[in-house]
Amino acid sequence: MSRAPPMQPQNCGPWELKESLGTGGFGNVTRWQNKDTCDQIAIKQCRQELSAKNKERWCLEIQIMKRLNHVNVVAAREVPEELQKLATNDLPLLAMEYCQGGDLRKYLNLLENCCGMREGSVMILLRDISSALTYLHTKRIIHRDLKPENIVLQQGEKRLIHKIIDLGYAKELDQSSLCTSFVGTLQYLAPELLEQQKYTVTVDYWSFGTLVFECITGFRPFLPTWQPVPWHNTLKQKHEDDIVVYEDLAGEVHFSKHLPRPHNLNNLLAGRLERWLQLMLRWSPQARGKDTKQIPKESPDGTESEEKSKKSEEGGRDLQSGSTTCFEELDQILDLKLVHVLNMTSAEICTYSVQCGEPVSSLQKRIAQDTHIPPASQELLLEAGLALEPHNEIMQCAVDYTLVDGRRVDMPLVFLFNRSCCSYEPQFSPRILPDNIRFIQTEPKRMLPYSAQRRTYGQAWHTIRALKEDWLKLQQGQKAAIMSLLRHNGLLSKQKNEMVSVHQRLKATLEFFTTSLHIDMDKYQEQRATGIASEKLLSVWREMEQTALSHGQTDDVTMLEEEMMKLQTDIVDLQRHPWRSGEALESLEGKAMDLFRKLREKPRDQRGIGDCQEVVKLVVQAIQFYEKKLREFYTHLSKTVVCRQRVMELLPRVEGMVSSMAQCEQELRRMQEKRQKELWNLLKVACSKVRSPVSGSPDGGRTPPNSGPPLLQHRPPHPDSLLILHQPEESMMVIEESKTFESRLHSLVQETIKETEINMQVLQEWTWLNRSQDLF
Repeated sequence: MSRAPPMQPQNCGPWELKESLGTGGFGNVTRWQNKDTCDQIAIKQCRQELSAKNKERWCLEIQIMKRLNHVNVVAAREVPEELQKLATNDLPLLAMEYCQGGDLRKYLNLLENCCGMREGSVMILLRDISSALTYLHTKRIIHRDLKPENIVLQQGEKRLIHKIIDLGYAKELDQSSLCTSFVGTLQYLAPELLEQQKYTVTVDYWSFGTLVFECITGFRPFLPTWQPVPWHNTLKQKHEDDIVVYEDLAGEVHFSKHLPRPHNLNNLLAGRLERWLQLMLRWSPQARGKDTKQIPKESPDGTESEEKSKKSEEGGRDLQSGSTTCFEELDQILDLKLVHVLNMTSAEICTYSVQCGEPVSSLQKRIAQDTHIPPASQELLLEAGLALEPHNEIMQCAVDYTLVDGRRVDMPLVFLFNRSCCSYEPQFSPRILPDNIRFIQTEPKRMLPYSAQRRTYGQAWHTIRALKEDWLKLQQGQKAAIMSLLRHNGLLSKQKNEMVSVHQRLKATLEFFTTSLHIDMDKYQEQRATGIASEKLLSVWREMEQTALSHGQTDDVTMLEEEMMKLQTDIVDLQRHPWRSGEALESLEGKAMDLFRKLREKPRDQRGIGDCQEVVKLVVQAIQFYEKKLREFYTHLSKTVVCRQRVMELLPRVEGMVSSMAQCEQELRRMQEKRQKELWNLLKVACSKVRSPVSGSPDGGRTPPNSGPPLLQHRPPHPDSLLILHQPEESMMVIEESKTFESRLHSLVQETIKETEINMQVLQEWTWLNRSQDLF
């Protein structure tokens, strides 16, 4: 629907005329707003000069609109009573919901869509319009006039919603209308309509395919500036799988089965949509929309009629046999869940279709086939630096185009790093430039008509924008690497703190052990002449001392701390100097955008021939800058990767050191407990032989005559125990010096007196006391 100049404000009761939305084949569309409720509706008003046939079609459109109910078909509304007086010639008004997003043509004309819409926007458009067409065809309705002007946009809760409008076919397809209106509406008409042949629902397939091609590439697929007769004669020569026929800057016509670049689709999606467009843009209506192998020999029935519902009924067989293949194929494309993997070793993006429940390990096998990086060497990082483990589900990284806002530029990426590679160097093939840019590079002074200039300027700006976006994606990968580095460095810092804590505890335990051991050895030397003397005991203590000193591990801990300090310095330096340097690309993109905008805004009388040298020079500068900075970027990225690898190497070493020191601490405690048990057992034996209560007991140091067990009374004293019996005063001195254990000693002495037999068994177990050659 073409735009119209704003109208003067008018009022009909509470309804106020806001603006004219456009002019169609039947009449004008205006927007009205209720001043009381703020409700808005669009009113389509029939023009007075309509022929009788078109008046009949007008009434038919209103009838069709009122019985349709689909989210992607604009809804009819009841005409407010106050606006009924706007009707003329007894023709009813058509009230519709107002879609504030404007029509698709307005959206396509945005500068940012000069080389096609974003990938997400294309997917949303495909889903909405295919759903609407399927609904209309199920209702046995053929639209016949599907084009960007007849699709409006409504902002939904999460994304834009596309709605089909204008179900009234307004133009007569006679020879005069073909000649005067070819550029525009008739570009989207199927060949059989232009040839005034019988048609079925497949005419909508052609229109839909043409519309989708334009949304992907930014231009119509089949010689959009040519006149009808040469256009028709040339287009008939295309192969059934050709989806584009275009004229290059040298004037040569090319046929192709592939989507021309530049566009914004990933390679996987572009390949699938190429095959789908080959179905939709076949010249033969019998072959269109179906797989060639499934084409029936007999053509489906269908006769042209003025009423769409009647045409749909006569084309019912084609509806059943034709729509199944193309729309099922499209549903499979729309149901794809895609994961975009940026290979940081080559700066290339690989796209993979994944299924629910599929593990990361399955994706890694496919990545290995494309990148030659074995799964064991692959590290897949999210932007936050989190690593994907092989057992994780990959669906968490997939793009769901049913939910995503199609206008978004930053689609989720997974970043691939090679664990076995520490030094990243750019090894890239030259960037493939659009045809027009390469042509101007070879013939810089070639003068071009305005339409070719506009296309070339758009390609130049899009190329620089793509370079800038590629640069931003690489920076996201760098950010992921740094975040992963910091995440693991945080773990290393925690382990370092634990190592220091365990080391301090180990040092304290070691100091306590060696100090107490030295005290015992000093006391041993003091009483050696008159008390217990055992070279074996002394040897055991000295061995314990050497063992304890070997458990200190101070040198190993110091070395690890020095390595970590050096690493922390390098990490801080990386954070202080993050690699950006994309300002020049932004500046070049801004200059190219300004040149493109000025060209588009030229008055029609000034749109003559011209050259494109200035804007192509900007492309060359952008590519040179990109390649130069890419080398510096990878030098910086290599430092990040090396630091991260150093962290990963230190983590198990520090963890092992902590575990080793914990074992050493346990060993020291075990030796301390063993030594204390030996001393206590020795003391128990000594006390049992002395048979004297501890100082301060009620007995006052006197030994009861019959307090000893019968076993000791009838047995002669052991030869080795005589020394102990002759030294009661030295034993009491040892007890007094161990004041911290006085309470325990008192209870043990009492137990010893009561359990002499058990003490004698313990005495027999101390073999080093039974060897007289060790005592002196």
